[in-house]
Amino acid sequence: MLDSADTFTVGRDVCAQTHPRLHKFTTVAAAALILLLAIGCKVGPNYQRPVATTPQNFRGATAPEIAPASQASLADQQWSSVFQDAILQRLVAEALTNNLDLRMAAERVLQSQAVAGVVRAQQLPSVSAGGSYSALQIPSGLAGTKSDGTPANSFFNGGGFSASAAWNLDFWGMYRSQTEAARAEVLASVWAQRAVRTSIVQQVAKAYFELRSLDAQLDVTKNTIAARQDSLRLTQSLEKYGAGSLADTRQAEELLHTAQANLPELRRQIAVQENAISILLAHNPENIDRGEGIADQPHPLEVPTGIPSQLLDRRPDIQQAEARLIAANARIGVAKAQFFPQISLTSLGGSASNQLQSIFAGKNAYWYAASSLSEPIFDGGRIRSNYRLSKAQQQEMLFDYRKTILNALKEVSNALATYKEAKEHRDEEAALVASAADAVRLAKLRYSGGNTSYLEVLTTSTDLYDAQLRLAQTEDQKAVSLVELYVALGGGWLP
Repeated sequence: MLDSADTFTVGRDVCAQTHPRLHKFTTVAAAALILLLAIGCKVGPNYQRPVATTPQNFRGATAPEIAPASQASLADQQWSSVFQDAILQRLVAEALTNNLDLRMAAERVLQSQAVAGVVRAQQLPSVSAGGSYSALQIPSGLAGTKSDGTPANSFFNGGGFSASAAWNLDFWGMYRSQTEAARAEVLASVWAQRAVRTSIVQQVAKAYFELRSLDAQLDVTKNTIAARQDSLRLTQSLEKYGAGSLADTRQAEELLHTAQANLPELRRQIAVQENAISILLAHNPENIDRGEGIADQPHPLEVPTGIPSQLLDRRPDIQQAEARLIAANARIGVAKAQFFPQISLTSLGGSASNQLQSIFAGKNAYWYAASSLSEPIFDGGRIRSNYRLSKAQQQEMLFDYRKTILNALKEVSNALATYKEAKEHRDEEAALVASAADAVRLAKLRYSGGNTSYLEVLTTSTDLYDAQLRLAQTEDQKAVSLVELYVALGGGWLP
């Protein structure tokens, strides 16, 4: 007669012989069931890029001085192609290598990658193993004797090993949504790093152009001082021989001291700019090498702008805003999955014995397996409030994304207007300097001939000096406006 266990064994063997594929099918079905539980469904919304309404052309891009809008853009060029001063190129390259803000941005990328790795680990089972060993020696007198009169064993040892596993099944996609959000944050940190790179290029170029403009103003001041010293000597000579007056001499001294008073301030500003560039290079404050003068800085013959929709892919800040929107969208799925039951599997197995030699004996093995399902019933509205919070945060990131696009369009339009007007302003200032220089020449001739007072020389000389300073400043504005336009179009982060 067969007992129930034997009946089951026989029945299993008969089924295996009658249906040779049944056992394999059962195994595959069980694996498929586990895979289905692991994959499950994803309750969160799928991300779709929001529709962004952009104009066909940038405002101001149709001006005659600006190349017509096309697929090409100034931002497609590497910074070294836009800024052709050899010294400036070296400074920018060194800043991109050493700048501490850029290094910190790179570390933030590594941090976000590590966080994504931690989050992704929640999707996988956790497995741990361990072992133990113990030994005990007691006095032989306390151990006693065996039944045959021989001394009992006074030394005991034993141990065991065990392994455990736990797996929270991601049936509703909560962990996958968390991983999606973490990966989007990694992408956001990468674009943030590129935005910092763009900012470094922009800051170094602007500081360098401002430094060269200050150098030009310093040269103008020194030349003016030399010219006014000559003029002072002339008025002093005329006064000495009775052809001039003390008032003329005092006015000539006034002109000289006015120019000399500007020297300390210009030297201070130059030192400040050099210190600023040094910090961008991660150097101690030091002298900065010079290349082309501010008036000799090369400018591209054409400034193509491309089309506004290209900003969505070119601007690091727009890409960063979209990555944050993707992360916020994924967190809605995380919050929504918490409404549904959570399924977990746990298991434990091992072997233990009070004698080491018998640890691996089959009779000493043990195992345990369990599964659990938990469904929130009442939590005071925490889950629902968290879901509403995630949706509100996603809407905030959506509005931030749209605002970033609008700001980008505004910056390009502003930069186009500034670049155009800076070029015209520079041309007018150059013409003004030429006229003022000729006016000084004529005034000196009239004064030498006794046809006018020194007041005319004083006035025209002052006008010339001011015009020369403004010309150096407008040269800087022209160069800086090109930097602003290049960055506004999304350039500067390409290697």
